[in-house]
Amino acid sequence: MSKKLKVAIIGVGGIAKTHMPGWAASADAEVVAGADVSAAALADWGKSNAGAKLFNDPYDAIRDPDIDIVDICVPNMFHAPLTIAALDAGKHVLCEKPLAPTPDTIRDMIAARDRSGKMLMTAQHFRFAGVSKAIKREIELGALGEIYHARSWMLRRNAMIPTPGFTKKSLSGGGPCIDIGVHVLDLTLWLMGNPKPVAVTGVAKNMLGHVPGQFSVWRSGPMPPAPDFDVEDFAAAFVRFENGATLMLEVSWFLHHNTLGEDMQIWLYGKDGGAHWPKAEFLSTNYDTQQLYSRTLQITRDAMEPHALECVEFARAIAEGRPSPVPAEAGLQVISILDGIYRSQREGREVAI
Repeated sequence: MSKKLKVAIIGVGGIAKTHMPGWAASADAEVVAGADVSAAALADWGKSNAGAKLFNDPYDAIRDPDIDIVDICVPNMFHAPLTIAALDAGKHVLCEKPLAPTPDTIRDMIAARDRSGKMLMTAQHFRFAGVSKAIKREIELGALGEIYHARSWMLRRNAMIPTPGFTKKSLSGGGPCIDIGVHVLDLTLWLMGNPKPVAVTGVAKNMLGHVPGQFSVWRSGPMPPAPDFDVEDFAAAFVRFENGATLMLEVSWFLHHNTLGEDMQIWLYGKDGGAHWPKAEFLSTNYDTQQLYSRTLQITRDAMEPHALECVEFARAIAEGRPSPVPAEAGLQVISILDGIYRSQREGREVAI
């Protein structure tokens, strides 16, 4: 490729700050524009990105003919309209997770991708960590054999960002299911080989979010009142897949769980062995000698933080004509399960996906 791809960041605060080092390190792309409806946030970003174009209207950035890639880092409910507009304008799109809070909306985004011929990727950064890639390689080499069950959880003890972008359903689409469930579920499904989900039984409740005096160790001040905190703070599910495999999932922002901040773990169980993320521990059995074995992979330190690595890999895939590193279909699979949890909670039964 003779010249770098030109990137516009839409939503320059928050998560966008973790993307910027990746774009800076990319040999294939460079950030040339930023857009944000907050004039103050945009002006502050502009100070650190001299020479970049600044847009208060994100659709002006999308319409800019010089832009090749749009990196969408805004609240969840705005992902789909911006993504579809960018794809229809002939831009490649890296969109923060989740692509959208509902399966049908993601299907609309996939349709826009298909008619545009451009690349769409979900920003699922955990896939790009060295430990994740190392475990995936071992699984593909047959270390576990057929994976028939998994357990995964992402549990926080009084740890969340208590702002409307997370706590108000009209902006977020949901609570920890949508916020952090997408992370651990996407990684689990990817490690399992993305079997097709067929049914889910789930619960989604707000048990602790409205307790008087509730707080977050990440932000000072009280929780938003009920009208601005209308999402779950805990969810759990049992998922069945077409190939007969099963999964147990738990996510929470406030669980009385023995951890400071966050506990994210994945256990994978196969006919030939088991594995744990993030320990990179593999378990197996020699039935002839009746011996139990365990081994732990030695993982070298990542060259950069996974949020940054995903940007590098996205631009590289475009430059080299490779498929999307995290295809939109994977995002659809994740949201189909999470949406199933909400439907199961409402209906009080297992629901088909």
